[in-house]
Amino acid sequence: MTFVHTTQTLILASSSPRRRDLLREIRAHFEVVLPTIEEASVNGESPEDLVCRLARDKADEVAALHPNRWVLAADTIVVIDGKILGKPADPREAEAMLTTLSARTHVVYTGYAILRSDRPESARVRFVTSQVHIRDMSPAEISDYVATREPMDKAGAYAIQGIGAGIVEWVSGSYTNVVGLPLCEVARDLKELGIFDFLAEANDRAQSRDNSTTHR
Repeated sequence: MTFVHTTQTLILASSSPRRRDLLREIRAHFEVVLPTIEEASVNGESPEDLVCRLARDKADEVAALHPNRWVLAADTIVVIDGKILGKPADPREAEAMLTTLSARTHVVYTGYAILRSDRPESARVRFVTSQVHIRDMSPAEISDYVATREPMDKAGAYAIQGIGAGIVEWVSGSYTNVVGLPLCEVARDLKELGIFDFLAEANDRAQSRDNSTTHR
């Protein structure tokens, strides 16, 4: 069987190595162009509105420079007690965030946008939420974790895919959303928009391997 599909090189508008790794997991074809917008919230803005706006702004900025290309951008925040936790500015703020999260459940929001400037009617802008429970951490453990420097460029000051996996007691919802990109939803939209079909790509690769083995 031959799997016929359309594959385009997506632009990922993100500096996050976690998002790059996630796209590689589904064998997406992409290149990286970094956005330069300031990631600031607006007074009274809800978490879902914030992540969707920032994702859209990042995608719009990069798409304007590449008008015939599809662009994917995303933004992730942590929310607890109605307060938005972004990336800590310094180790002291990272420790304060982790102290707040310790022994409690919080919500992770990731907004993402997929668009191209010459097809504004096709833009997809969505958000996904997941609940995460951090185990009870002592002040010494928090200090030791911050000393690894891992928390410093992560929303909420922890990385579930890194050392921080050791402090996450449970996750309800999308794991990849907590990492920084809800792959299930993104993969579905990429397929529906005709950009990339990860299952067709996987089958093509499997068929190529089978043909190579047969002709040895």
